This record gives sequence, structure tokens and C-alpha cells, in this order.
Amino acid sequence: MSAFLFVLVLLAAYLIGAIPTGLLLTRLVGGGDIRKSGSGNIGATNVYRTVGRKLGALTLVGDAAKGALPVLAAIFLLNYDPSRTGAVAVAAFLGHCFPIYLGFKGGKGVATALGIYLVLSPLAVLCAFLLFVGLVWKWRFISLGSIGAAAAIPLLVWLFEGSLPLLLATLVISCIVILRHRTNIQRLMHGNENKFKA
Repeated sequence: MSAFLFVLVLLAAYLIGAIPTGLLLTRLVGGGDIRKSGSGNIGATNVYRTVGRKLGALTLVGDAAKGALPVLAAIFLLNYDPSRTGAVAVAAFLGHCFPIYLGFKGGKGVATALGIYLVLSPLAVLCAFLLFVGLVWKWRFISLGSIGAAAAIPLLVWLFEGSLPLLLATLVISCIVILRHRTNIQRLMHGNENKFKA
């Protein structure tokens, strides 16, 4: 029964993570297909830039919830087994990045990772958030802040939680976040990345 429940939670985590929040919200307000606007990404930053700050904020909250809720479910239903909780976290994250509903073409996963990390280690998130804010304030690149925070969070989770399974899960998530920012990294290197305007 325990193994069956784990598989069930794992599958549900992926399917919840795969819900395209930004796409659904923009269509709901008559904004069309967000994939055909701006950067073509379904995440909060592109929604913010192309549709507006309110919808961008809602997308951020929705994408974060897709990560947080499955992990919370894993903690309560699976008696907080770090290995299984970490696996559920990765499943929810992969759902966002590779959603079955959109032909496995999803977002970069920053907001969903944020929701996951908020449940796994709030103190790690606080430190990573301060790093994110510092990087964005200094250079005005959301992508740079996201990459910096993603690179730092596995170490922070390890420092605050001391759990090898959670370290491995956060390493997988953060590596994918950074890899999915490769075009941003190229633009940063060539000096033509879009700057954030408050």
C-alpha cells in the first residue's frame, strides 16, 4: 500500500506541476496564447512583460503552488520520508518544465522550484531570495538573479536541512533551471539580455 501511495503521489505531482498556469490565465483574460508573445515562455516573467504585473504575479503564485502543494502532500501522506519527498518535488518540477498537456514544452521552472523550496527549507529560500534581489538590484537582469539563486540553493538546503536526499533533489532541480536559462546566459554574455524595469 505504501509503495502504491508513493507512485500515486508521484504521478499526481507531475500532473499538477504540468498545469500551464500562465497560458491558462492569459487565455482567461483574453490575452491569447502567451507562447506567441514576448519570449514565448509560459512563466511569470513573460506574462508580466506582455500582459501586465497583476497577471504576472498571479502566474508566479500559481506556478509556486504547483511545486508547494505536491511536496506538502508528500510530507503528510508519506510520513516525511526525505527520499520520497525529494522524488515528489522533482516530479512536480519536471511537470512544469515538460508538461504533457503542452507536448512537453514548458517553462523554466523558477517559480515552481521556489514553491518546492519554500516547503523543504524556508531559511534556504530566504537566503537565496536575498541573493536574487541583490543580483537583480545591481544588474537589472531577472535571469541572472534566477541563475544565481538556483546555483546557491542546493548548498543552502544542505546547510540548513542536512539531508542528502533533499540535497540531491535540489541539485537536480537547480541544474535543470540553469540549463533552461542557457539562451539567457548567451544573451548575458553578448550584452543583449532584457533588463527588468520596476
